[in-house]
Amino acid sequence: MNRSARAFWLRSPGHGEIRDVVLAEPAEGEAVVRSLWSGVSRGTETLVFRGGVPASQHAVMRAPFQEGDFPAPVKYGYLNVGVVEEGPDDLAGRTVFCLYPHQTRYVVPVSALTVVPEAVPAERAVLAGTVETAVNALWDAPPLVGDRIAVVGGGMIGCSVAALAARFPGVDVQLVDADPARAATADALGVGFAAPEEARGDCDLVVHASATEAGLARSLELLRAEGTVLELSWYGDRRVSLPLGEAFHSRRLTLRSSQVGTVSPARAGTRTYADRLALALGLLADPVFDALVTGESGFGELPAVLPKLASGAIPALCHRIRYEEAGRSA
Repeated sequence: MNRSARAFWLRSPGHGEIRDVVLAEPAEGEAVVRSLWSGVSRGTETLVFRGGVPASQHAVMRAPFQEGDFPAPVKYGYLNVGVVEEGPDDLAGRTVFCLYPHQTRYVVPVSALTVVPEAVPAERAVLAGTVETAVNALWDAPPLVGDRIAVVGGGMIGCSVAALAARFPGVDVQLVDADPARAATADALGVGFAAPEEARGDCDLVVHASATEAGLARSLELLRAEGTVLELSWYGDRRVSLPLGEAFHSRRLTLRSSQVGTVSPARAGTRTYADRLALALGLLADPVFDALVTGESGFGELPAVLPKLASGAIPALCHRIRYEEAGRSA
């Protein structure tokens, strides 16, 4: 049986295209998935789109089902929700999440699929990878009851962290962003908001996710003595300068990294990657996360939409890609 599909490829930095592909026959232990939705953030994926992955990170940055190599041509992406068309009886017809690029249909091992809980709409489940990153971050630097927390950078990751941190008892969370439009997002998430110059200081924990040098410097300024900045931004091929003189040492500040590619050491002995992703999907039963989806386009529009997302011409947190039309014609 000839199974056809269409996939989005980065032909060269800044230029994408839709390609026809022929799927292999599913082997034992594999499933055929028809895409319903996928997601694009303005973080890692737009950095990939502009060719900003440094050569030293080409291997580390590979997505699970990536084809091609950085900088291009490459098929890249990791937020896909679909329905199992063929597979084991316990998966057939189920809605699943997979770390797969933008493609109308695909064949993967069933171990790569996570069933979306019935309480989570498929269109919201595209956020699973982002919420998983936030879960890992809060395992790396867990808030304590009553902590004062600032999240600097109101993108997908920052907003996800803010939404989860706000659930800790007595915690006071403030989302900090230079864009005043993020105030409405913060309100929808149930957290406070401030511009960088007006942000509250004396924080126990600052989570930085703006991917800017100024944002990271401001994060250090917002800490109390012996506080921690958790760095979630990834700068790709850009260099960042920090004021590590001044009061950095006398105030005994901590700057630590967090990366979703490994399970946090705090949970590595008790949680697997599958456990972490299943937890993230379960958390998405909360409709508050709908505030993170700020736009939608059809799959066929991706070559025109991604340049606008990368440049900021389309301001977005998560931009959702719909496959209804593509699915009928694939």
